Amino acid sequence: MNGVELFLLGRTLMKIGEEAMPTEGIGEHSTSVRTVLIVVSDLRGHPDTTVGEIATRTGLPQSAVSAAIARLRTAGAVIAETDPADRRRTIIREAPGVSDRVTRVRDTPIDAALAAALGTDDAQRVNETVAALEELAARLIPGTMHRT
Repeated sequence: MNGVELFLLGRTLMKIGEEAMPTEGIGEHSTSVRTVLIVVSDLRGHPDTTVGEIATRTGLPQSAVSAAIARLRTAGAVIAETDPADRRRTIIREAPGVSDRVTRVRDTPIDAALAAALGTDDAQRVNETVAALEELAARLIPGTMHRT
């Protein structure tokens, strides 16, 4: 495998992940699931941050970050508070508890989206692929949770 193949695999996996995300009941949004996940990922690595700081680190437009934060606030995944040291700034952090929406997203298996991408309904092939992906995640993503 070379860098191009790895990049293309990553894009394919992102698309499968987006397909696997439950969207029922969340309504229309101006931001994509991908943008929201990029913002969440940055927020986890940089707690107590601002929209502008997230935009700078991710390269996303500030308007896209603001829309993603609004979507995450609606879902109960983040909180925004006025910075006591500078009342002009709003500090963004992960919500202390896990919202129902976040729980639903985390609990939704990827099997159906993965089966569609693989072009098969062979449960064994899907399970083997999930196991391979879980192994990669365990090696490459700190704190990755596995299915039970």
